[in-house]
Amino acid sequence: MNLSNNISAIITGGASGLGEATARELASQGVKVALFDMNAEKGEKVAREIGGVFCNVNVTDEASVVAGFAKSRAAIGQERILINCAGTGIAMKTASRDKKNAGAILSHPIDRFDMIIQINLVGTFRCIAKSAAGMMSLDPIMADGERGVIINTASVAAEDGQVGQAAYSASKNGVVGMTLPIARDLAQEGIRCVTILPGIFNTPLLAGAPENVKKALGAQVPFPSRLGNPDEYARLARHICENEMLNGESIRLDGAIRMAPR
Repeated sequence: MNLSNNISAIITGGASGLGEATARELASQGVKVALFDMNAEKGEKVAREIGGVFCNVNVTDEASVVAGFAKSRAAIGQERILINCAGTGIAMKTASRDKKNAGAILSHPIDRFDMIIQINLVGTFRCIAKSAAGMMSLDPIMADGERGVIINTASVAAEDGQVGQAAYSASKNGVVGMTLPIARDLAQEGIRCVTILPGIFNTPLLAGAPENVKKALGAQVPFPSRLGNPDEYARLARHICENEMLNGESIRLDGAIRMAPR
């Protein structure tokens, strides 16, 4: 895909972290960008800086997502690129002992598990299905018939989840698991689907961590021995957009780390 060819993109979770970096990268190439996020203050600021549009969207809410797509398309046209960066996580064991309450045995609250699945997996698929339907209305823009590309964000936890990551790993493994079927579903329409599995990145999730903790985490990465930078994710996302042969694949972006149990 030629990014300078009057292309529009939607980025979920676009107000910060990996999403923000990707929004800035695509905008620097002339792409018209819409940001889906719940942080209106940050989202409006980023949108102003890149000449984009902000849409206050909760990916777990159907009406909110529908309204977001309508606002984006009215402002910048039907998107040919969807990048799903919205997501969150919790740390909670399947069952555990409450040391503050005489060792009482607790099970993982199902509502907390469901919350992570709804945001990371169902929310991602909700946006994919609606974006793909819109892309199908477009004319192909490449000789091979390409109409659009969908990029999802999973995590290395999809493959090597740590203690307390059952919900998070399940949600991200689900994103990996649906990548190839979606690519196959949409192949005849010229719409690609690829997923990125980031390792340990310096995103807002780590913003409050002390520097010594960040250095210790970075030291676990074989090479380069540091935290990943959001712009490195953004450059891979851009390459996926531009490289038409990348399809149906899940790509680790992790400096060769394999996460230990803890």
